[in-house]
Amino acid sequence: MSYTPPLMRGPIAPENNPPINPQFYSPTRFNISAIGLGTTTTVTTTINHNYVTGQLVRLVIPQMYGAFKLNERTGYVLSVPAANQVVLSTNSTMVDLFTANPTSGKTQPQILAIGDINSGVTNTSGRSPTGTFIPGSFIDISPL
Repeated sequence: MSYTPPLMRGPIAPENNPPINPQFYSPTRFNISAIGLGTTTTVTTTINHNYVTGQLVRLVIPQMYGAFKLNERTGYVLSVPAANQVVLSTNSTMVDLFTANPTSGKTQPQILAIGDINSGVTNTSGRSPTGTFIPGSFIDISPL
């Protein structure tokens, strides 16, 4: 008679592997409805955003929307004049006009927070009382 040990798979704890839900990642990406060009760039989003002054963001502009020279450009948020607007440090004086409703294309223009780098101001309160808070860095812990 031979002994066959049971198949060991290891623990599977569902609470340690919650599903990824985009609403738990802050800040998120927002679609762009208008872009004001100039020495600074004013971006209007389709819904209210959660960006703050000093945050680093990136623009994704498909070619059919015009203003394609802003595609993949980054800039810091200089001000938040309205709940759905940000003024960026990006110079857009030599950029073609933005077309809000092109005749083709499914990909929407977007603004995305970036900043997952090891720089930023050191804070004494907030998420980490002794760590560095980077505006634009992601909180990627699900509350589930």
